[in-house]
Amino acid sequence: MENANLLAIAEEFGSPIYVYDSEKIVSQYERLTGAFKQVKHVKLNYAVKALSNLAILKLMNSLGAGLDTVSIQEVKLGLLAGVEPANIIFTPNGVSLEEIEKVSEMGVQINIDNLSILEQFGTKHPDVPVCIRINPHVMAGGNSKISVGHIDSKFGISIHQIPHILRIVENTGMNINGIHMHTGSDILDVDVFLYASEILFETAKNFKNLDFIDFGSGFKVPYKEGDIETNIEEFGEKLTKRFNTFCKEYGKELILGFEPGKFLVSEAGYFLAKVNVVKQTTSTVFAGIDSGFNHLIRPMFYDSYHGIINVSNPKGRERFYSIVGYICETDTFATNRRILEITEGDILAFKNAGAYCFSMASNYNSRFRPAEVLWHNNKAHLIRKRETFDDITKNQIDIDIFNKVEVPAS
Repeated sequence: MENANLLAIAEEFGSPIYVYDSEKIVSQYERLTGAFKQVKHVKLNYAVKALSNLAILKLMNSLGAGLDTVSIQEVKLGLLAGVEPANIIFTPNGVSLEEIEKVSEMGVQINIDNLSILEQFGTKHPDVPVCIRINPHVMAGGNSKISVGHIDSKFGISIHQIPHILRIVENTGMNINGIHMHTGSDILDVDVFLYASEILFETAKNFKNLDFIDFGSGFKVPYKEGDIETNIEEFGEKLTKRFNTFCKEYGKELILGFEPGKFLVSEAGYFLAKVNVVKQTTSTVFAGIDSGFNHLIRPMFYDSYHGIINVSNPKGRERFYSIVGYICETDTFATNRRILEITEGDILAFKNAGAYCFSMASNYNSRFRPAEVLWHNNKAHLIRKRETFDDITKNQIDIDIFNKVEVPAS
């Protein structure tokens, strides 16, 4: 998107605001499917938690993607967006048997990641096909908070518990139709994926009625100019060869599954905010914006990097700024970042704001969550209205139980 497009959106819809470029989402989807074009059956299930707006889910559905969901609410959003139940996989963690049963009744593919629920569900519903999430005990990911496949992780059933799984399957007679893993996010090394994949292939040999093997996701995307990223093409070439060989050994053409979220939408997103104040201190120049970590928590939560450009002054000279928000705590997006000269009223654009930005936004400090816009076919489409004060109070109940206390005169 051009600076002029972003400025026009900020002027029309106000700030702060999220903007998503559909063209980039499409190109990322085509890049990933293209890397596995030599596999007969490939299925991408978009990770809804990355960005769950209905317009985005409809776009994914139009591309042929299914959905990877982690809550019954995400399942309902997918169905509301027109996605067929058979194209939705439910991969929760730590939810109740009741929630899993409710989702199962919707016709969605169930993915179970613990022995207790596996046995309970299999005993009550042996005819319902179930996928099993394996923990491969592989430490991977760009941050400890997003590494989910290691031995101390709460996710998945340990590979050392395969005998327990097989005992449950035999005792219940349940149908295991898929094997799944997810080791973490922001994984750069292709060999980490391939190593974990071998563990999954070895595990799959224990199950004779599989329809698919789901390799999760976690592909690293670039966050700055010259940044390194997962070599999707190399990974596609190497895993394709190994997967096709395994299918021949298994005696069946299985579906190769992935569940990308960040890879598809991160680079498509921009977060626009207006500069309220430029504040010079004895050591730092702060640019304070009309937002905070209530709208973009990733820098504070994951120490993540978001490129920041001054779209109001594309020809200015560069200076060093610390970009901070209006939350009354440490609320820093960037420290001593080289940015084109900023003046009060300028619009700053944060890059890589498509994944885990709006979806992790909150009403902290009783601030409104921003609007969302989809840039599609060179036109801005409002896909979520900005919240109002009524949204802050609509679920609160005003109770009249407090009597006025008379304070005696001193």
